[in-house]
Amino acid sequence: MRDLGAGFRYLLKGQKWVGRHGRQYGFGLLPGLITLVLYAAALVALALWGSDLIGWATPFADDWADPWAGLFRGFLTAVLFALALLLCVLTFTATTLLVGQPFYDSLSEKVDRDVSPDGTAPESDLPLWREVWISARDSLRIVARAAVWAVLLFALGFIPVAGQTVVPVIGFFVTGFFLTEELTAVALQRRGVELRERLALLRSRKTLVWGFGTPLAVAFLVPFVAVFLMPGAVAGATLMARDLLGEETEGDDGAAEPEEEGADA
Repeated sequence: MRDLGAGFRYLLKGQKWVGRHGRQYGFGLLPGLITLVLYAAALVALALWGSDLIGWATPFADDWADPWAGLFRGFLTAVLFALALLLCVLTFTATTLLVGQPFYDSLSEKVDRDVSPDGTAPESDLPLWREVWISARDSLRIVARAAVWAVLLFALGFIPVAGQTVVPVIGFFVTGFFLTEELTAVALQRRGVELRERLALLRSRKTLVWGFGTPLAVAFLVPFVAVFLMPGAVAGATLMARDLLGEETEGDDGAAEPEEEGADA
């Protein structure tokens, strides 16, 4: 349970860090705003023309008696929009990180320098285009994993009682895990840690990850809120990445030393 609290403290300390570094916070807002505009435009288009799309995809219902055709297509339209919203939540972080790769890399590096005892930060030797390619490739893999979970949880949602109580809670924990993977990837990729190793690190400290990512997943249900929390989330994830790797952290911005956080969950 102590790791749950430690994860949440990393989230708060990340927000505190960007609050004291206004210029970094301002630059960190730009990718989220760009992504929000793109996603909002896509959802508006779906709201305006989603029913036409469903009508085109279900020609077999043209001859159904009223009101069954309208009810059937209305239900499918609602399901399509709900799935689009879920996809937006699952992919918002990945898309924002991809759009803002240079911004968040710079922010994460400055956090490392700020809390490192010797004032240094790990630097990637890869060119920017290579880093963006690796980030995009790994993000697609994570989104694919998240999509499998989303379909499974959507199906379980039809179970009476449990589908409306237990399943949504599990969904937030699952989403929080994948959000944390995407956010810590900024710092871990710069250290040359591959996706498989990153997942192993996170699984070894699940309660720490859930303490950080689950509250963020709840907040990210509102994309506009996500835009303002994203810079601090990257900063907090950088602090947590240092803990996962056992790197020494000093100053009020860092959490307690790894050995003080307790054993792996």
